[in-house]
Amino acid sequence: MGKIIIYLEAKDNELKKVSRELATAAGQLGDEVIGVMSTQASEAIAAAGELGLNRLVNLVPEDGKLYAAQAYAAELRKLAEAEKPDYILFGQTPLGRDLAARVAAAMKLAFVNDVTAIEDKDDAKLFTKPLYAGKVISQFRFLAEPPCVVTIRPNIFAPAEAQDTSVGAETVSPDFSVAKSIITSLEMRETGMIDLKEADIIISGGRPLGSAENFRILKECASVLGAAVGASRAAVDAGFAAHAMQVGQTGKTVSPRLYIACGISGSVQHFAGMKTAKVVVAVNNDPDAPIFQKCDYGLRGDLFEVVPALTRALGSAQAK
Repeated sequence: MGKIIIYLEAKDNELKKVSRELATAAGQLGDEVIGVMSTQASEAIAAAGELGLNRLVNLVPEDGKLYAAQAYAAELRKLAEAEKPDYILFGQTPLGRDLAARVAAAMKLAFVNDVTAIEDKDDAKLFTKPLYAGKVISQFRFLAEPPCVVTIRPNIFAPAEAQDTSVGAETVSPDFSVAKSIITSLEMRETGMIDLKEADIIISGGRPLGSAENFRILKECASVLGAAVGASRAAVDAGFAAHAMQVGQTGKTVSPRLYIACGISGSVQHFAGMKTAKVVVAVNNDPDAPIFQKCDYGLRGDLFEVVPALTRALGSAQAK
């Protein structure tokens, strides 16, 4: 077994779920794991230290300098050159994709993104990822010299649990002089919705909802389920939902435990964005809808009757 570097992300003073998933993925690749993060949030740092890491490095951001891609990539390169890991893992997130590509390019490393499985075969590690909008599932074996760079799709690996022992964070000040641009502030929009990328349950709606107002029935169900609300491209193009809610080839790729598709036909483009969901439930009044060939459970019916009935049933069950 070898040495692995993982890049951990924090949000709202908490360690992101994908960071815990990276710790699990790293355990399948090596027995020594080094965590790298950049935060001033004490709770997130403490949570990272309980992931069973051998070492934790915190790239402490300066006041007024929250993030600079070149500076952070340079620090990761220094660490990789000193530690000589077999793999460097990132989440398949906006930040993870940005840093992973920069580190791989700067060090001329082999790089595979959006990995959905890791397995051992013939004394080698095989990495599975979808290609061509999910039409092809491919496996990669690295032939290049380590380290190799990998990004992991969120919600694929089980999140690592906190360990009884913890490791303290070593602080490093990034060299911002190498940066070509610096993010000085971030304004987070409060949507009141769960992030689709990290949601365990998603309920999505298609064009048959008919209006933005009618998405209310999905949001009501989602509030009872603790779910995120998604939408098909047709619903987004019609102006019924924001693009941030779009699931599919030209939207977001999600991997929830449960995906409920309401009034969604199940086109190849939409399926590409949610095919790694653990369980798919379809609600559609068209018996010939392609989604019925791809779901685990299908219900032929009017979503305007089925979804409110589901919301009421779940609410009654929770009240008992």
